[in-house]
Amino acid sequence: MLNFSSHKSRALWRRVLLGVLTLGFSGAWGLAVAQLKPPPEMTNAPTAPPSAASAPAASVSASARRLYDNSRSQLLQIRTLLKNQDSQASVGSGFLVSDEGHVLTNYHVISQFALEPDRYRLRFATTEGQEGLLELLDFDVRRDLALLRAAPGTLKNRGALGFRPLKQPLSKGDRIYSMGNPHDVAFAVVEGNFNGLVERSFDPLIYYSGSINSGMSGGPVLDEDGRVVGVNVSAMFFAQQMSFLVPGAYAQALFERSRAAKPMNSPAWPRLREQLLAYQDELSRSFMAQPWASAGHARYSLPVPQEQFMRCWGRGTPADTKGLEFQRSQCRMEHAIFVSNQIQTGYLEISHEAYDGSKLGAIRFAKQYSGSFRNERLGREDKFRTAPFCKEEFVSREGLPLRAVVCMRAYRKLSGLHDLSVLVTTVDASTEGALGRFDAKGVSFDNALKLTAHYLEGFAWNKKSASNNASR
Repeated sequence: MLNFSSHKSRALWRRVLLGVLTLGFSGAWGLAVAQLKPPPEMTNAPTAPPSAASAPAASVSASARRLYDNSRSQLLQIRTLLKNQDSQASVGSGFLVSDEGHVLTNYHVISQFALEPDRYRLRFATTEGQEGLLELLDFDVRRDLALLRAAPGTLKNRGALGFRPLKQPLSKGDRIYSMGNPHDVAFAVVEGNFNGLVERSFDPLIYYSGSINSGMSGGPVLDEDGRVVGVNVSAMFFAQQMSFLVPGAYAQALFERSRAAKPMNSPAWPRLREQLLAYQDELSRSFMAQPWASAGHARYSLPVPQEQFMRCWGRGTPADTKGLEFQRSQCRMEHAIFVSNQIQTGYLEISHEAYDGSKLGAIRFAKQYSGSFRNERLGREDKFRTAPFCKEEFVSREGLPLRAVVCMRAYRKLSGLHDLSVLVTTVDASTEGALGRFDAKGVSFDNALKLTAHYLEGFAWNKKSASNNASR
């Protein structure tokens, strides 16, 4: 009953709440991706090259057919191949944005090459089957975008897709058109609707009601005039026609600032570290600037986050429960930053459970409650992170005694970034108590300390309980 963070339940929570799948086609599905913020202004099976007969589905409208015909010269399939073999490790989509051969796609489509350029290479394939090499110029891991370039003259005279101006925003319900190469089958166009931005997200994503599939990652999404409004990035797990797009303004910004960049030929860990450190600092400051919401508990004030960029769920025991009674709350950000198939980072989650064991009695309640920490999973040493280093202390918040355990794991190749876990239990009553957990993935040491203090500040007596205690 106390195991609200067991290995199985936490894994299921991640799959359901994180809820999105990156759409690159590889040997494993990657859990959700990028965080987005408006700027100021993968298979191993052999694949035949796309043929000239590749075409959109027959059921599409005249508008979709027109847009596909007009933009097919700028559509590309992006493949990550083994360095010395033609076996592909991942497949996605991309599109031309300049006459010099600049190509935009998702970072997760080319992440293997970015992290291990000595083992992989990048190739493109056009709708007619022409193929060639690509080089990586830059990426924006926060928005899951990458800028590539073909060899000079390779994609000459194919044209380029332009972007819809920011001063012409879409309206909810506007028809838009996603393009790419789903499941490495054929180039296709998918019709859908613009439904605004995803609510309760730290960085906005476009909610697109269209059935985009694996392999379409990095493909363009066009308006009725053939201008890019977004980039395919992910789809909702366990849902139909719920997909997400990176707003086109981010892709345009990456292209404009890095079009003259030199190719990246060494592992991208230093660039990733730089971007992730900047992101976690903004995320931490924004989170700590928000006051805690009320948990509504009769005895304790418990830290419940505002739902500005987190989503919370709760449940409790039925009214006729004969044993331990509890109320549970779980909140988390729904999107993580994709670094690799093994590393998704850059998100926060908070849980608490409040218990009433008056029907059990003090001895039986104490036995269950004292073992609650043993149900927690804090990770262990692996190839990418160190083992957790933990410290336990008994602290007091406005007279409320607490048992707190703080743990941190360091990233091996992202120096300065850590995964933080804070476990807290109240220790003031014989048949009543609360257990809370806070996790911050990919934060600096300084921000880990600040976030820990901020979390502990959310625990206290509630005002009514405090006045009752004072009057006794």
